[in-house]
Amino acid sequence: MRTAVNVIFFMNGAVLASWIPHIPEIKSAHGLRDGALGLVLLCMSAGAILAMPIAGSVIGRLGSRRMTTIAAIAFALALPLPIVSPTVPLLAIALFTLGALNGTLDVSMNAQALAVERRYGRPIMSSFHALFSLGGLVGAGIAAMAMASGIGRVAHVLIVSAIATAAMATAARRLMTPPPELANQPPTFAWPSRALLELGSLAFLGLLAEGAMADWSAVYLRDSLQTAPSIAAMGFAAFSLAMAVGRFSGDRLVGRFGPAQVLRTSSALAAIGLGLALAIGRPLFAVIGFGTVGFGIANIIPILFSSVGNVPGVATGAALSAVATTGYFGFLAGPVLIGLTAELTGLPLGLTLASAACAVIALRGHVVRPTPVSRLHAARAAG
Repeated sequence: MRTAVNVIFFMNGAVLASWIPHIPEIKSAHGLRDGALGLVLLCMSAGAILAMPIAGSVIGRLGSRRMTTIAAIAFALALPLPIVSPTVPLLAIALFTLGALNGTLDVSMNAQALAVERRYGRPIMSSFHALFSLGGLVGAGIAAMAMASGIGRVAHVLIVSAIATAAMATAARRLMTPPPELANQPPTFAWPSRALLELGSLAFLGLLAEGAMADWSAVYLRDSLQTAPSIAAMGFAAFSLAMAVGRFSGDRLVGRFGPAQVLRTSSALAAIGLGLALAIGRPLFAVIGFGTVGFGIANIIPILFSSVGNVPGVATGAALSAVATTGYFGFLAGPVLIGLTAELTGLPLGLTLASAACAVIALRGHVVRPTPVSRLHAARAAG
């Protein structure tokens, strides 16, 4: 069961990372200006945001196992669509479809992960998200090698799609059928109970910081600190690597210290690390600061998704979709807010929004209550 979910998370990250390196080529092929490209790429985000609430409702009817199977295979098969789209309207439709399938898979595979975590009786959610991060690193690396070797973008994504489809289909056969208390829940969209609003607001802030690092770390190093492009790329690389390391160690930390303590301490570390790096304003400290953010926010989403299962009276799939959708808005809003702030005050001050977001999480992390899994694990450790 756990291995099957591991494969789904890993391949999800790998498939996403296989599309991203081809964006510049797609831009040139369709003759898109920067503004037009931004609007087209927004279609993928729109698809994900619209699909997530629907996925939560459908999981209540079909179950997370069936929903994960359908979404995973369809997502892998859809990878080539943006690459082979001959016109801009079809490209927009393809990206909307890919985003919708990714949003559906995001909610359903996390519902599976939550069910498996409960079966294991100890925190393992962070390890699933670590494999998503690792899949992204592997997928991006394979894409880079394919491009360097002269393999065409169509051939590359077709090969990745075939491998991912086979892997997803094989893993899906071993997915878990959730127990009755998880499987037979009302298929409703959960919004907006106070508990979900609290978790959703933390997800919004955590993904705001993540989106800021994805879109602005290289720009800060290149433009604000005047580094070479190769050095500028190290900022996001440090962030991504530290996030993977943080997630692989997250389950052990949560099992030992509890989810609230890990959330508060790691978020404070991210806020202080990034704040100091921006104040010092040197490339080396900036790279270290971005790495600190990656490690510090690595387990925010896994902890919040595990805590969703502790919200009483709400269907698991619906609760997951509510928190995931709210968090995704943060991922989209973060870079925009930082860009607008940077336009008025400069990018260093703009990036302090990410540091402030982490600080708020550190202050509000106490709202994350111990899940049944973390309480059981703590009791076993004490015994």
